[in-house]
Amino acid sequence: MCKRNLELAGRSWIPEGLRHLSNQPVSGEPVSKNIVRAEGHISGADRAENFGHESKTVWFTGLSGSGKSTLAFAVEKALIAKGVAAYVLDGDNVRFGLNSDLGFSPEDRTENIRRIGEVCRLFQDSGMVVLTAFISPYVADRAKVRSLHPEGSFVEVFVDTPLEVCEARDVKGLYKKARAGEIGEFSGISAPYEPPPSPEITVDTSKPLDDCVAEIVAYLMGSSLKSS
Repeated sequence: MCKRNLELAGRSWIPEGLRHLSNQPVSGEPVSKNIVRAEGHISGADRAENFGHESKTVWFTGLSGSGKSTLAFAVEKALIAKGVAAYVLDGDNVRFGLNSDLGFSPEDRTENIRRIGEVCRLFQDSGMVVLTAFISPYVADRAKVRSLHPEGSFVEVFVDTPLEVCEARDVKGLYKKARAGEIGEFSGISAPYEPPPSPEITVDTSKPLDDCVAEIVAYLMGSSLKSS
């Protein structure tokens, strides 16, 4: 189910807070020109030996209410129990801090994923297993995050829970508000969600949680993520 050579569709964006500064789209190049990357003395192999396992970014994507956060935190717990250094970055939690300046327009959604993708790459480079729970509705944005990572270190998990199940759960009451027109740009209702074409793992959380966790952990432990 792996797909490593996804083509990146270009997507221009300007975060809402910066749109008054420029009429030009923000590029992927740093604004500062007098900078040079610093190289440390510890390799990825060194970090893997230290932690006892290889590092990964495990990217959960799916509709609101699909169970991404519940699943990510459950997988984190299972990995920790196996001696794996794991940490969850949750979409809502990140919007309280790092991405508190972003809304839910298409441009802001792209910037949201760009930022968290860079953070995930840092976590993965540090030797840890980072799990994310973000709707991340656009194929191109997820592909761009994948491209930041070394081959084999990005695992996309499509939480393919049916819309009717997500809407029936509606823990936050968001679907009801979206159907009433009180929330705009709501993925799956008033904004698009683009399913992954070739995720490494597909799970449906209308099935028992333990079964979903077991499937993901088995995949990870079998794909060179082995605790010593």
